Amino acid sequence: MSEENSPASESAPHKRRVRYSGRNPRRFEDKYKEHAQDAETIAKIVASGKTPAGTHRPIMVAEILEALVPAPGEIAVDCTLGYGGHAQEILAMILPGGKLLGLDHDPIELPKTEARLHAAGFGADVFTAHRSNFGGLPQVLAASEISGVDMILADLGVSSMQIDDPSRGFSVKQDGPLDMRMNPQRGQPVSAFLQKVKADTLASMLMEYSDEPKAVQIGAALAGKTFNTTHELATAIRANLPFVAKEDAHLHVRRVFQALRIAVNDEFSALETFLRNLPACLKPGGRVAILTFHSGEDRRVKKAFASGYREGIYSMVTHDVIRPTAEEQRDNPRSQSAKLRWAKRAG
Repeated sequence: MSEENSPASESAPHKRRVRYSGRNPRRFEDKYKEHAQDAETIAKIVASGKTPAGTHRPIMVAEILEALVPAPGEIAVDCTLGYGGHAQEILAMILPGGKLLGLDHDPIELPKTEARLHAAGFGADVFTAHRSNFGGLPQVLAASEISGVDMILADLGVSSMQIDDPSRGFSVKQDGPLDMRMNPQRGQPVSAFLQKVKADTLASMLMEYSDEPKAVQIGAALAGKTFNTTHELATAIRANLPFVAKEDAHLHVRRVFQALRIAVNDEFSALETFLRNLPACLKPGGRVAILTFHSGEDRRVKKAFASGYREGIYSMVTHDVIRPTAEEQRDNPRSQSAKLRWAKRAG
């Protein structure tokens, strides 16, 4: 009996070779090297102008520190803790004797960042994390028995951890469930929102929340429809823009995603509440810095600061918006739309 016809060879099951996922796996869950386990890989990704998956690069750090002027012994609040990059820089400057409260309403990322900052040497005596969005700042301060703080930071952008994770539904780069909630435990996902919203209401939101020029056309195409994934929604948007160039269609998709994210998270309502309560949360001479990423946010911040300055609530405000340097925009493309404004509480 020949070897190739032996019983042993007939009974041996064929095993497929395990496919190598490559240096840049497609699945978010497979990007293990980028999750702080391989410093060399992370350094290469950062050097290429990208953000490693599962991390976030803080934007305009130097400009924010210049606006807030942190000093030892002061009390600070980071209203949008995110990955903790800004908070870590501020903490280093307010010690010894200082304290920072970090707010974030993302139940997935907040515990990770809290553990990360504690591991970096910032104990509970100098850093505490609080599950809340920035609109709940007065309640957080009251619960902490703090009447006013020396500085407040709010970075209104979506964190890279949220964007990069397809299961959160914020990005079209990888297909995922159409969700977009900052706190997946509250509210309704975008998929449910679109099934219920009226065309004229959606069109108004697209115009107000993202300056979408084809708001009426897109609103009529999406309202009352069922879309379960990010790719399904993006495909439907493009299908209703048949005469738009591919590059321009992508911009329409991004604007629609932005407006829907703002809608399901009620972001403008929270921002207006925050801006209204802000002066009472600052000590006399306290400073606030706010990073915005689209015109709707920036208009509200600019208006609130200008009004407060006229009324004598703020003694100083930035009259010209501050933008990232050309170098930062090149090294971190996600900073390109950022705008910084600051104000100082009257003494």
